[in-house]
Amino acid sequence: MIKIMADSTCDLSSDIIEKYDIGIAPLTINIDGKVYKDKVDITADKFYTIIEELEKEPTTSMPNPTEYLNIINKAIDDGYKEILCICMSSGTSGSYQAAELAKTYFYEDNNNSDVKIQVIDSKCMSHGSGWLILKSAMLREKGANFEEIIAFNEKYKKRVKHFLSVDDLDHLIRSGRLTNASAFIGKILRLKPIMTMKKGRGAIVAKARGRKKVLKHYVDEFNKRIDENLTDFIIIGYTSDIKYAENLKEKINRESSFNGDIYIMEMGVAVGTHVGLGGLSMFFMEKGADYGLDNLLVNSMHNFVGRTNEIIEKIKK
Repeated sequence: MIKIMADSTCDLSSDIIEKYDIGIAPLTINIDGKVYKDKVDITADKFYTIIEELEKEPTTSMPNPTEYLNIINKAIDDGYKEILCICMSSGTSGSYQAAELAKTYFYEDNNNSDVKIQVIDSKCMSHGSGWLILKSAMLREKGANFEEIIAFNEKYKKRVKHFLSVDDLDHLIRSGRLTNASAFIGKILRLKPIMTMKKGRGAIVAKARGRKKVLKHYVDEFNKRIDENLTDFIIIGYTSDIKYAENLKEKINRESSFNGDIYIMEMGVAVGTHVGLGGLSMFFMEKGADYGLDNLLVNSMHNFVGRTNEIIEKIKK
């Protein structure tokens, strides 16, 4: 039996967590001097109604190793002998290190145990790690063994494509979730930035003027980048505006050949603290790393060439 566990930044919906019996170690959030456990003491819906009224920027802390240890011990009591923990990128959170500590503590107290525990640094954020967790649960249901699921995660984790756009970069900049260069560029552009993950941290790869252009970028890039053999579902994430997410789902259905499941899931408080209101994300498995470049300069050049070609065509007419 394989137990799957994670930290709360995976942002999987409660029905998915319940269906696949996924153990969740909550991050803690300090909001105006009061400490809450993510998705335990405060809901995302409640948080997004008060975020603009807060006197100080909320801060987050990694799960206490004890939270992981409690899940491990409960899983063993339930008969599990193999435990897989998939954590948010070590480049953006201490969750991975906390899980590794819990693993160490367990074996120090149970040095003759035959239980196998594997902790994976997903190199992903939010529903990116959630995508790997859900895929792992599906593989488990199809009969994949412990080693096969671990191998899948290690082989493909850097190919989980992230897109995230926000209405305001300030939350991400203050929390250090963007590289310094990306933060600087984003403030200068004053447009809606579109981010992905680079070496385990957030980086701006494109810019868009307005939400319609954000949706267009998402779908255009999805159609170019999707690995059709590995992407059997997409996760769309949002903070405060579910209609924005639903519009993206409708656009994918209209303008792509994808016919798998599309899940819409809310980002939790720990992630929403850094993203802010108006966040929209999308996650799928893209083609190999050598498929194509993905950075702000390249995307800007492509947009420039595209506009130039449009002008030329109009002149010809």
